[in-house]
Amino acid sequence: MSWSGRQGVTAPAVARAMSDPGATGRFGTYGGRYVPESLIEACHEIEAAFREAWSDPEFRSRLDTLLTVYAGRPTPLTPAWRLSHELGITLFLKREDLAHTGSHKINNVIGQALLAHRMGKERLLAETGAGQHGVATATAAALLGLKATVFMGERDIERQELNVLRMNVLGAEVVPVTTGSRTLKDACNEAMRHWVSSVDTSYYCMGSVMGPHPYPWMVREFQRVIGEEARVQCAAELPVGVPDYVVACVGGGSNAAGTFAGFVDTTARLIGVEAEGGAAATFGRVGVLHGFRSLVLQDEHGQVTEAHSVAAGLDYPGIGPEHAHLRDGGRARYETVNDEEVVQALLRLARTEGILAALESSHAVAWVIRAAKSGEIAPGSTVMLTLSGRGDKDIASIKELL
Repeated sequence: MSWSGRQGVTAPAVARAMSDPGATGRFGTYGGRYVPESLIEACHEIEAAFREAWSDPEFRSRLDTLLTVYAGRPTPLTPAWRLSHELGITLFLKREDLAHTGSHKINNVIGQALLAHRMGKERLLAETGAGQHGVATATAAALLGLKATVFMGERDIERQELNVLRMNVLGAEVVPVTTGSRTLKDACNEAMRHWVSSVDTSYYCMGSVMGPHPYPWMVREFQRVIGEEARVQCAAELPVGVPDYVVACVGGGSNAAGTFAGFVDTTARLIGVEAEGGAAATFGRVGVLHGFRSLVLQDEHGQVTEAHSVAAGLDYPGIGPEHAHLRDGGRARYETVNDEEVVQALLRLARTEGILAALESSHAVAWVIRAAKSGEIAPGSTVMLTLSGRGDKDIASIKELL
């Protein structure tokens, strides 16, 4: 079997796909830096600061300490015993839902908040959809004595009321966005506009592997801890050391990028699962969005179209540039599931394992269930799935959906 299941893809080429993209910030033809002139210098400043910090043992030590004693790492690798038996496979869950604040977002945000503090910035700016990135940003700001302003679509505020309250309690200002679809894409627009006007004192804390360089690379590096931990944990659990499949949900794609980084140089098949109504890797075309070149949902005139997902965190019309590169190179495959499959997967995991996953994470669970039933995942296969967040925030939505 070839490295990726496609001809002509070799291990060295794949490994390079998840390394340093260099000064241009390009992953193949994707990535780059498409921002107003007023933000070019800010992006250069962040890249220089990150490179310096990432090579500084003191910065890395402080980050590792906070991830351990504050964020609760390492997160466990949990066998899904009953669901595995029902599906005829061996399924392990990488439990990012057990990290502080309830999702993988804290890994990236603590790293960026430390960087902002090191750079002398006074305030964190952030966009959020499901609210988990906003909660993590508010949390890190409180920890380090920074101000936080979080932009959130009006529609997402309505369906994520609990997370809005959490952000307020933590001291963050939540700014409703009333333009466009009033979801994540529009929150990104407003956050970037505000960054232009306050770039000297504010740091834009990007929530996923998107945006202008260095954000896609930097966020992936902060999330790499997921894949590196899982690689070691799988080696301890599996006779061959590496699972047959590594699966994660994908919106912008940070939990998937961090997970894939730990397995990109192995024989594991990498599967990213998108919302059917927001599947940029599946249905998108090359375009520029929020400062980066990638695959974007567009109409015949090249206008960005609205994404839809039952999960607010996947309601985004683009995908991180490195994911587009992994797709084109054949190293990762991107699948879609619909809202009904997601809700049923959430219920099934809850009722077989006693684990309430976020609607975002339930996309990955839904694909595994479908693929195991259809035989696409062969009986006896091993699967490692990153459970990116917990479902407390989605209870109101689940009640309405049921």
